[in-house]
This record gives sequence, structure tokens and C-alpha cells, in this order.
Amino acid sequence: MGQLAARSGLSVSALHFYERQGLIGSRRTSGNQRRYPRSVLRRVAVVRAAQQAGIPLATVAAAFEHLPHDGVPDQSDWQELSGAWRDEIEARIAQLEHLRDRLDGCIGCGCLSLSACSLINPDDRQGAAGPGAPALEPAEPRREPPHSP
Repeated sequence: MGQLAARSGLSVSALHFYERQGLIGSRRTSGNQRRYPRSVLRRVAVVRAAQQAGIPLATVAAAFEHLPHDGVPDQSDWQELSGAWRDEIEARIAQLEHLRDRLDGCIGCGCLSLSACSLINPDDRQGAAGPGAPALEPAEPRREPPHSP
């Protein structure tokens, strides 16, 4: 465990947590010491990259269920994994850019009050849109009602 922590740059407690979550696995020696296959370093690297991208650990664990547990996953396994997360990352980037662009306009005026803002929310029109901050949230795609026969 100490060698894996040193090689991965993670604390022993983080590695224990990853193991409890099913993200990495080990075998026990007769002396009850954990032994990790070399492929665990790759799994840890993917977990860390996913966390930096904001991908939940449950999503990572679900993706790892489709990878081989014995030996080192090949390049096609890792490409499939990263491809599956690409759309989620792109959506997250778009959401953050949308929020950034709306946030600058709102805070830029200095009033800090959507109910009193005469630029973004004149006459408190956003209040009728419901709770939250609808001006800062991305618009949902418009859905047409089903046609009746």
C-alpha cells in the first residue's frame, strides 16, 4: 500500500477509500499484506483525471465494471472509456461557459439583486419563472407536446 501511495501520489487513506468503492482491487499475501497489480496505477490515474473533470466516482466505478479485472486494459479499453466521458465533459464545459457569461453581466452592474436589477430583470420578471436563478441556468430544449391522432 505504501509503494502504491508513493507511486500514485495519493494518501493511503484515499487508496483505501478507492478500494472500498470498488475502483481498485488487491490480493492479500499470507501475511495479510495487500498486493496490487501494475494496472492499478493506470486505474488510479484515470480516477484522478475523472475527478478533475468533475465526473462522479460512481460513474467511474460503473465504467470500470466493463474493463478487464485481470491484467492491464488495452488502448481500445481506455479509448472507449474516455469517449464515453467526452460528451459529459463537453456538456459540463458548455454549462460552465453559460454560467460564466451570465454571471459577468449580473455582477458587473453592481446591484447584486435580481429583484431590483433594471438591466437583467426589469420589474422582477424572473420571479415569475420560479425558484432558483433562471437567468443563470441554461435553457432547456423546447419539447413539443405529442400529437394526438
